[in-house]
Formats: sequence, structure tokens, C-alpha cells
Amino acid sequence: MSVEVNSLAALSVIPSGAALGAEVRGLDLSRPLASATVSAVRGALLKHGVVLFREQVISELNQVDFTAYFGKPEVHLRSNPDEVTPGIFVVSNVLRDGKPIGALGHGEVGFHSDLAYMPKPGTFTCLHALEIPASGGNTQWSSGYAAYAALAPEMQATLRGLRAIHRHVSEALNLAELTDHPVVCTHPETGRKTLFVTPLFTDKILGVPQAQGVALLATLIAHVTQPQFIWTHEWRQGDLVMWDNRATMHRREPFPSNLRRVMNRTQIYNDTVPVA
Repeated sequence: MSVEVNSLAALSVIPSGAALGAEVRGLDLSRPLASATVSAVRGALLKHGVVLFREQVISELNQVDFTAYFGKPEVHLRSNPDEVTPGIFVVSNVLRDGKPIGALGHGEVGFHSDLAYMPKPGTFTCLHALEIPASGGNTQWSSGYAAYAALAPEMQATLRGLRAIHRHVSEALNLAELTDHPVVCTHPETGRKTLFVTPLFTDKILGVPQAQGVALLATLIAHVTQPQFIWTHEWRQGDLVMWDNRATMHRREPFPSNLRRVMNRTQIYNDTVPVA
């Protein structure tokens, strides 16, 4: 008996074996998904934090439509040169007529959770690989769930009720009022506790003396970036990866500036304020 494309029966979820991440097989994201299939993908995403779809030949509109199954795709806060499809943000080091076609260049992008510097940060992000360099440019994700669960009970108690200020490294992207979130958040869909601090955006911990706060933040960042909490993805052309910013953070490894890398990003944010 043949299995219908994109049906629930066609779908399978293969865990990465790391603290987070899974590959979802059996789906063609250029075609519509039934509601039961969407629910299954969402379930896998909530369970594993990051899901990978291989060999996806999709248009920009296909990607926006797929993202829309999980919420409202938003236009990024940063301007994107030559935007064609609203909601698509190009991540690339490629120059056209001497000008970048996208953002973020070729260097390292440190661990962060998308838009954590906003009062309502990122919910889900999708990244589709159009061109991949021969070396470098891998993406790593760290599990806030696993990092929190591994803390000693005494440290969990210390963190209870603490909040941290989050700032973007580019001051132009920050709001006039400071944005702060709980150091430990409760995921609004799973109810699980997650450690919500990142090296790139978390500026300081509130409610403790400054020197103690600096030391505590350094301790937490060293903790959450340990290898046992991380999954590294080596990109292939056609890969689409979707992740839950509320339970993960991610970084990009650098790659040679003379090699092309072109990715299309869609994202959902402005959904909820993080709560303890």
C-alpha cells in the first residue's frame, strides 16, 4: 500500500542522539500539510527543540507558508536589501554590485536566542539552506531544558525569581526602555523550566550585587555552553531547520569569506512575554 505524501503515516522523527535535535522525514514542504501532520511536527519541535528537514526544494513563498502553520511569520526588525517576499530575511555573505544581499557576513555569530532583547522574543525560526560553503558555517544549538535540569538544586534555588537584562550588540536595535526576562523561564506550551541566558544578548543579572551578578552570569554561560547540552548541524543544500527559541540558543561557526553561503530565514516572534 502506498503512503500519501505529507500524511501522518509518511512522517517519521529520528532523534539526533544529543540533548536536542531530531530529523523529520517523509515530508515535502513545497506541498500542503494536513492539520494532523502539522500537529505532529509541532510536537516533535516542542519535544526536541530543533527539527531538520532534508532535501527541501521550496520557494520563498513555500517557506513563508510552512512557517505560517505554526504562527504568524513576521518581517524582521532589520532591513533586508532587495526584499522580494515579505517575511523572508536573507542571511548571506554574498555581495552583488559590491553590496551585501543579506546579513551576518561570514564571521562567528555567538550563542543567542533570537530577539531576546525584545519584550516578546522569538518563538520559532526557520532557516533554509540555498548555498552552503565547502567548509565552516555549521550551526550549534544548546538546550535550555537540559542545562537547567543539570544545575544543582542549590543553584536552581538561587536563580528562582532572578531576572536579567538583554541587549543587542547593535545599539540601534534596542528599545529605549531596558528589556529584562526571567533567568529561568517556564515554557508556555510544555511547562518545562529552561535556562534563558545567552553570551551574545544577556547583559546583566538584576537583584544581586554587581560583582556577584557578573560572576553568576559567567558561571551560567559557561554551564549552558558545555558540549553535553549542544547539537551541531553540518548543513547540506536544501536543509530546512526549525527551532524553538524559547527552549534553545544557537551560534554559527565562521567560514571562509571567499566561499558563498546563502540562507533564507523566516521567524515568528511577538507572541508572549517570558514568565518564570
